[in-house]
Amino acid sequence: MKIGLIGFGKTGKSVASILLENKNFCLEWVLRQSTVLEHRSVPEFFGVHSDEPGLIYSSSKTTMQELLEKHPVDIIIDFSSNLGIYGYGEDAAKKEVKIISAISHYTDKELKLLKKLALKTTVFWSPNITLGVNYLLFAAKFLKKIAPWVDIEVNEEHFKLKQGTSGTAIKIAEALDVEKESINSVRAGGIVGKHEVIFGFPYQTVRLIHESISREAFGTGVIFVAENLIDKEKGLYNFEDILSPYFVV
Repeated sequence: MKIGLIGFGKTGKSVASILLENKNFCLEWVLRQSTVLEHRSVPEFFGVHSDEPGLIYSSSKTTMQELLEKHPVDIIIDFSSNLGIYGYGEDAAKKEVKIISAISHYTDKELKLLKKLALKTTVFWSPNITLGVNYLLFAAKFLKKIAPWVDIEVNEEHFKLKQGTSGTAIKIAEALDVEKESINSVRAGGIVGKHEVIFGFPYQTVRLIHESISREAFGTGVIFVAENLIDKEKGLYNFEDILSPYFVV
């Protein structure tokens, strides 16, 4: 399966490294805003041997239309910014290229565009594309459904320089009907990211914890999503759509 990756920051690089390791996928190209590294290959950048082209292009010199004509792909993975969808969305949908977006924050305008694109191709969006976090979210919603009266606390811990409340923690809180203001945040040292949901039952406590060790977790999450999107029809999907069948007993 041929992959086009948009965004080559810290997370994009980690995702690219995981894609190169997986023989079921071929990283055809990377598109980024900067002209730095333009026309170099991703395998060369990492100093590894690979038969995958993985050429790096700059959006200031190459359009998405040109890329898809010369180097067609099956899936576009977006780790750029909330504005990235405007640069590739229409061209990808027109050619029925599947879209996997891992953008943390979209405005209502971008979400409306995703729904429009989903009429023409398969679109997946998750503000946090790690499998572990989404399993935690799914399991937490399942537990609350069993015991809607339970006391719930949401905690999140991140590196010292991270500003604002974690978007993932906010999503967890919204799913469990916990006030955003009630989220407990910790900023310290080199913590990559930790999310915890505490369920306070009478005489017992249940804790669901997810801790990120490195950004490569986003890469394994992308692969899981891509593998589960192969046979999906046109439409807009999220992690719950993909995980639900696994919970059928």
